[in-house]
Amino acid sequence: MPVLVRLLLLVALMTGLAACDGAPPPPAFKGTDISGASFGQPFTLTGHDGKRHTLDEFKGKVVALFFGYTHCPDVCPTTMLEFAQAAKQLGADGDRLQVLFVSVDPQRDTPPVLAGYIPHFDPRFLGLTGSEAEVAAVTGHFKVVAQRQPAAGGGYSVDHSAGSYLFDREGKLRVYLPYATPASDIAHDVKALLG
Repeated sequence: MPVLVRLLLLVALMTGLAACDGAPPPPAFKGTDISGASFGQPFTLTGHDGKRHTLDEFKGKVVALFFGYTHCPDVCPTTMLEFAQAAKQLGADGDRLQVLFVSVDPQRDTPPVLAGYIPHFDPRFLGLTGSEAEVAAVTGHFKVVAQRQPAAGGGYSVDHSAGSYLFDREGKLRVYLPYATPASDIAHDVKALLG
């Protein structure tokens, strides 16, 4: 076999092997791809079930992490409804999505208060709270801003960041979802992370 033919066959073989390296293309997300982000830390908080929960215990599922509070008049219930609709759209895969609602108002959002709020959206969702210091550490790790604002009558509201995060099944931070992301887009990105 002439040297030129052997060289062309070798080039064709190498090109074919490079095309079949088995690496799937990265998923195309509707939210912002933040794969490889250097922020966000593992944490432990108290669930509305009264038990301590870690972020790591949900490996194997796609985790949606949202920061809000039960007295929130609009952003929080709207976001939780979008997650509930996304879980329904996922059908059986909805069981492979874990939504975590971290309260930015631990003074009022005790586990019993969260237990009276979170399951109304979906009984699989979990509300998390902790001491002021614990919650401040978690919000800081995820670059979430939460600031109390005095309200008429002596109460207060909490201005807070309104986006959500998605983690893949290995517990890696992958997607940022801005406020008002439609349920269909959330479901799309969860499916992409489920593979």
